[in-house]
This record gives sequence, structure tokens and C-alpha cells, in this order.
Amino acid sequence: MAILDALKKKRKVSKEVSKKPKLAEKLGKLAQKVSSRKEEEKETKPREKKEGEKKRYTFSYKILKEPHITEKSTKLNESNKYVFRVYPSATKTEIKKSIESLYGVDVLKVRTITIPKKKRRLGRTQGFKKGYKKQLLR
Repeated sequence: MAILDALKKKRKVSKEVSKKPKLAEKLGKLAQKVSSRKEEEKETKPREKKEGEKKRYTFSYKILKEPHITEKSTKLNESNKYVFRVYPSATKTEIKKSIESLYGVDVLKVRTITIPKKKRRLGRTQGFKKGYKKQLLR
């Protein structure tokens, strides 16, 4: 058994020795990559803002659900009024910012309507039709 232990110890030592040069090579490559990235960052100029460009509002997916499509909303589209379903926690200012950033349009007015849940019955079982919040944009 002592012979097998000696062979195992030699193998472990030889593996550790062989790993060290590889680590040094990897560290050298990483150092080169980092230095090249720093040079690239210095060469790029800071982005200049255009007059018409607005800041992108990144949380639009947490505010807008979907467009609310009905006969009434399609008639309102002709007079440049649009209807969207919105999450109940959204405020008017958040809604305005998200629409302006997504569609690149100036919003004049935001009206919000909260539709309450309604009781529905089928036979003996009772339930509720889901309520929602919608907004009207001009």
C-alpha cells in the first residue's frame, strides 16, 4: 500500500506544478485585455445630447400592460387619443414618461380610470370579473 501512496503524492505535486504556468499565462492575457479596454474607453468621446432627444425611461414594462382595443378606443384614435391598460400602482407622471420614451411622442394630458371588479354568477358558483386600470392619452 505504501507504494500506491507514493505514486498518488507524486501525481498531485506534478499537477500543481503544471497548473502554475497556465495561471500566469491567463493572468497576463487578462491584464492585456483590461489595458486595451481602458485605452478604448479613453478614445471614445462622450455622447452629446441632441435637442429633441429625451432620456429613455427604462421601467415602461412595469407600468404599461397593453393597448385597450375596443370600438370606442378605435374611434378615439382618429382624434389622436389612445387608450392603454396600466398596472394599478402606476401614477400619471410615470405613465406620461413611459409613453413619451417608448413612442417618442409629446403627451398633453393623461386621464386614468379605475374599473372595479364585478360580481359574476354561473349557476350556484359565484365569482368576480377582474377589475383593471386604464388610461386615456391625448
